[in-house]
Amino acid sequence: MIAMIKSFSRRPTHVLAVLALLAAAPLRAQGFDYYVLALSWSPTWCAGDPDRRSSEQCDPSRDLGFTLHGLWPQYDAGGWPQDCHSRERDATRGQTAAMADIMGTGGLAWYQWKKHGRCSGLSAGDYFDSARLAYTLLSLPEPRGAITAAELERDFIAANPGLDGDEVIVTCRGGQVQEVRICLTTGLEPRSCSRDVLEDACRSGGPLDVPDPP
Repeated sequence: MIAMIKSFSRRPTHVLAVLALLAAAPLRAQGFDYYVLALSWSPTWCAGDPDRRSSEQCDPSRDLGFTLHGLWPQYDAGGWPQDCHSRERDATRGQTAAMADIMGTGGLAWYQWKKHGRCSGLSAGDYFDSARLAYTLLSLPEPRGAITAAELERDFIAANPGLDGDEVIVTCRGGQVQEVRICLTTGLEPRSCSRDVLEDACRSGGPLDVPDPP
């Protein structure tokens, strides 16, 4: 985590101060083994269905690239908890709307809280804070044109000191880059992915199409 924080020394001072404070004592969730941080290449999602073009996520003025799909609890043995009962209060409309800047829409944030966040053992506020911290600490390459999955993985590793090859995968669909997934400890430090996560990696060895932002 320290290495990743240092790699973002060019961020505004007030942002770094908040990140350093949160990273000094990250909230450790319970009941599972680690997280998968899923990052969607937003233009692929927007191009996948004509109906999505009316989504605020696909507004050309936002020029979104990699957005936060979710922070997903995982088990070392494979699989994940989902749709859990939680003693914590559900996320408010304000909390989910506040995540739209990095998730595309508040609706996605609400869905992710229901499916995954309730299983984290954290309050909605702490869950979203952890997700934002994990996302913000990453340096996100901006692929254009065509790139192989292996090349995109190498770009992420090069941009984020402390990240290794068994801690990140690229997924694809229909010959297009779909997502980058990074495995993190419950303290938000990079760690190796379990076999079932690695099996979701893109099988294509050839160039993948990277749609441009709308």
